Amino acid sequence: MRRRGVSKTVLSLVALLIGLLIGASVGLSIPGKTITKTVTQSKVVTVTRTVTPKPTATTTTTTAVQTKKKVNVLVLFDVGGRGDLSFNDMAWLGAQEAQKELGVNVSYLTPKSLADMKPLLEDLSSKGKYNLIVLVGFLWTAPLNETASKFPNQKYALIDSTTGIPRPNEMDLLFKEQEVASLIGVIASGIAHELGSNKIGALVGMDIPPLWRFQVGYYFGAKYYEKKIGNPTNVVWTITGTFSDPATGKQYTEQMLKQGVRVIYGLAGATHLGAFTAVKEWDEQHKEKAFAIGEDASQEWIDPYHIFMSGRKRVDVAVFTAIENVVKGTWKGGIHKLGLKEGGVGIATLDEVKWFAEQAYKVGKLKGMTPDQVVSIVKSLREKYIKPEVWNLAKDLESKIRSGEIQFKSPMSVQERNSIIKGTESGNLNAALAKGSIG
Repeated sequence: MRRRGVSKTVLSLVALLIGLLIGASVGLSIPGKTITKTVTQSKVVTVTRTVTPKPTATTTTTTAVQTKKKVNVLVLFDVGGRGDLSFNDMAWLGAQEAQKELGVNVSYLTPKSLADMKPLLEDLSSKGKYNLIVLVGFLWTAPLNETASKFPNQKYALIDSTTGIPRPNEMDLLFKEQEVASLIGVIASGIAHELGSNKIGALVGMDIPPLWRFQVGYYFGAKYYEKKIGNPTNVVWTITGTFSDPATGKQYTEQMLKQGVRVIYGLAGATHLGAFTAVKEWDEQHKEKAFAIGEDASQEWIDPYHIFMSGRKRVDVAVFTAIENVVKGTWKGGIHKLGLKEGGVGIATLDEVKWFAEQAYKVGKLKGMTPDQVVSIVKSLREKYIKPEVWNLAKDLESKIRSGEIQFKSPMSVQERNSIIKGTESGNLNAALAKGSIG
């Protein structure tokens, strides 16, 4: 198995990415309709490829995989498109890295609307132009489910969702969001209590399966902290209905801050950029500390004084993995899960914080400080607000997860999600577990 680092080409691509991302507009709109969908789990295929992210720039000599005919890949973003500072942009990064390292051709498209997704996918599939079509995000689930069987020779990789129907031409790549969210739940709880609060919050995009898994982990982490440390902790879970509206995110975050929440976990794509603004303004206007936690990419560089922690959801790893399976002829349909052990999720290390800050600095988007200063601020705040006992508790939990001692449930319906959360809130941590137990 190959250990992937970050090539010089990818460094320059990310520098361009950050330059484009900051230009995303901020507008006020009414939250969209919450989407829920019951998904039936299909057979799980174990991922055998281990990925170790290396955020610092390195010089790497790479030989493209030699094929008789170059592999053509199409990446279809969800309707939010590029510029979300996390999910769609990390998918782009993974595809760009595959283009460089594996020698594939990559094209990109964004559907105009939800209604456009199915006819667009059917049209593209019928042309047989692409060896692989990568579909980014849960919103592609229904269109793929209605299309995949019609074109058995077309390979599809669905990122962050599953149709629930095993097909040889469909690879569903899921993340074990519960794992990273449980660690964040522990740490967020510790930070909140240092600030004199017993509430932690989460700003959520839509009520969909990947967010159900985040919710299971986040609640579990908070109650795990409560059980082990002894400090009562409550979770405020706020669904905005949108992944692309920072102004709405700001409004909802302000409401949570008024309720006494002092740590907000951003789980809403571009929408949670508004949470970053809200916690900063709260600090400035009320002279009362509040912090936000990023997700998917390392987001500390945006405002290290108020964001000194990020969860990582390696969408880039998932996209690269799917493309690599096509190139190397190891394709196998089914569900592939990426968690802590597989390098698919985790907490941003200081090296990763520095790497992302360096890219922002190179394109002039890191204002008033250097990448080293970003790292210094983040390191100082982590040491100040995350006590050793909290770090140790998170590390102990991570060890249990990596070893397989405990495994989280993956709710397949709103009803199952609600049941798990109700049990966890009452103090029954085992309600969230599919394997193992917490005494």
